[in-house]
Amino acid sequence: MTREEFDVFCSKLKSTTNVIQWGNATVWKIGGKIFAVCSHWGLGEEQKVSFKCSDHSYHILCELPGIIPAPYLARAKWVQITNKDAMGDDDIRAYIDIAYKIICKKLTRAKRAELGIE
Repeated sequence: MTREEFDVFCSKLKSTTNVIQWGNATVWKIGGKIFAVCSHWGLGEEQKVSFKCSDHSYHILCELPGIIPAPYLARAKWVQITNKDAMGDDDIRAYIDIAYKIICKKLTRAKRAELGIE
């Protein structure tokens, strides 16, 4: 999945916002809370996709080659895909959709109503 494909997919999720921060990372949020990040660090390095996941998925995904606990976010059960061959695009989309839903559930009832995502 390219960064552009990542951005297009995330933009289609209801009430999301996008900012560029931490250098040149595209950061996707719902209600001000991050659910997915696509970053590109260092010369010649591949892009890296990071997302929030369930406790169960976190433990399984971290065992796969090319997927690591996300730097700075691992304690909150985030993973980072460090190799483009580690996961297919359809699976990435599915996990991003789950990340979005996990973060939506953490928003207050009033915030979800304001965003129209109840």
